[in-house]
Amino acid sequence: MKITEPTPGAPCWVELGTSDVDAAKVYYHQVFGWRAETDPRDEAGGYTVLYLGAAPVAALAPLSAPGRSTAWTVSFATRDADALAAAVTRAGGRQVRAPSDVFDLGRFAVLADPEGAVFEVWQARSFAGAAVLSAPGSLGWVELATRDEAAAKVFYTGVFGWTVGTHEDYPQWGIDGADFGGMSALDEFYPEDVGAHWLPYFAVADVDDTAARAAESGGMLLVPPTDVPDGPRIAVVRDPQGASFGIYRAGTEG
Repeated sequence: MKITEPTPGAPCWVELGTSDVDAAKVYYHQVFGWRAETDPRDEAGGYTVLYLGAAPVAALAPLSAPGRSTAWTVSFATRDADALAAAVTRAGGRQVRAPSDVFDLGRFAVLADPEGAVFEVWQARSFAGAAVLSAPGSLGWVELATRDEAAAKVFYTGVFGWTVGTHEDYPQWGIDGADFGGMSALDEFYPEDVGAHWLPYFAVADVDDTAARAAESGGMLLVPPTDVPDGPRIAVVRDPQGASFGIYRAGTEG
């Protein structure tokens, strides 16, 4: 099974904080064919929704504060953003941004786990999140990179109630039998300054073709197209402003 619609506890949205919104619009259109629409309201702060056809699938926005790094942030659906944020604090995480309303769209919070991996939670009102998941051109998998896998299992199962698959080399996160993500170790092969983080993976029809477009459009292939043993074909890309994301062949989740 795979996640195909916003489900409490599962990924429901992904957004890019970037140093160059206009350049990001062009880049991701070239890579995924996304169409960008920027909210014209001043109070929206330049928030731009990215569409696959008529379906909202992601967003991008100017960096919220000087010195922040360009990065993708994964959002998980919740029925109560305030309760979830409080649970994160009790479990040893922190609130980067306390719960607040976004017009009539919903309520969100920016949170971090005890190792510092940042994520958001979204309590939907008029906007549920991504209208398409796990289809080519949309979010389909998320991966936590951490230096303390045991602590991460305790934190996320306690806060979200996720299940953890028993695969020895690659534990997988799930809800009611539907896996939506995994966990990788930040081992000795990673520089010490690489902190825990969530990496979104977008489903594509052809990993090699998409990776080639991503590189030709100005990105860098951190992991070239590769077949994971007993798993999907993947690649990992860094966009021209420095944000990393993964791609994988649609239909091979889990």
